[in-house]
Amino acid sequence: MKSKSTETKPSIVFCHGIWADGSCFNKVIPTLQAEGHQVIAAQYGLDSLASDVATVKRTLGRVSSPAILVGHSYGGSVITAAGADDRVVGLVYIAALAPDADETSQGQQDKFPRTDVFSYVEVADGRAWMLPKGVECFAGDLSEQEKKVVWATHFAPAADIFNHGVEGTAWRSKPNWYIVAKNDRTVHPELERFAAKRMGATTYELESSHVPMLSQPKFAIDVIRTAAKAVQGATASKAVLASGR
Repeated sequence: MKSKSTETKPSIVFCHGIWADGSCFNKVIPTLQAEGHQVIAAQYGLDSLASDVATVKRTLGRVSSPAILVGHSYGGSVITAAGADDRVVGLVYIAALAPDADETSQGQQDKFPRTDVFSYVEVADGRAWMLPKGVECFAGDLSEQEKKVVWATHFAPAADIFNHGVEGTAWRSKPNWYIVAKNDRTVHPELERFAAKRMGATTYELESSHVPMLSQPKFAIDVIRTAAKAVQGATASKAVLASGR
C-alpha cells in the first residue's frame, strides 16, 4: 500500500518539443519515479497544437494525483494551453516557448533573432526535418554518440505547427518555474528570459545547450523537485476533494 505522502505527491507529465519524443526525458524520469511520483510522458504526434494539447489532457487521465506539466521547447506552448486543465497544479518550462493568448509559437519567436538551427531544416512531405548538422545547434554539449542518437530519434513536426494557436494561457494562473539555457541555439536565450520574466516564473539559468534535461539532468531534476515540493499542499487538497466525490 502506498503511503499517504506518496499518494499526495504531484504527478509529473512531460511534454516534448519538436525534433523529439518522450524519450528525451529518460535521464530525469527514473529519479522522479524513485522519489514516489507518478511519471508519464505525453507522446503526441506534432501534427497540430490542438491535437497535441488534446493528447496531454488525455494523458492527465492516466495519473491519479494532480500534475505538474513539464514542457521542453515547443512543449512549452503545449503546457501553456493544456495547463489550464483543473488537474494541473504547476508548470515547469525548460528552454521553452510560452506564448500569450494573442500569440502563436511563431509569433513569439519572430520577436527575437533567428537561431542557428533553422539553417539546418528541410521541409519535405509537409514535415520540417532537422538535417544532421543541425544537431550541433540543438544538443551541442552532448557526446558525439548522444548527438547521433538525438538525430536518429528526432521526430519531424508538421511544417506549419508554429503557426497554430489554441485557447488557454496557464502561466497566468498556475505557479511556474523556468530553466533558461544560456547557450541555446534553438530557442533564443533572450526569448527564454523574456518569457520567464513575463510569466513571473521562478527562474534558473545555466550553461547549457537546448537540451539541459539531457546535458545536465541533475539540474533539471532539482528544479522539478523544487516545483513539486512547492505545490505539495495544493496536491494534497485536490486529492482529498477528489476522494470525497
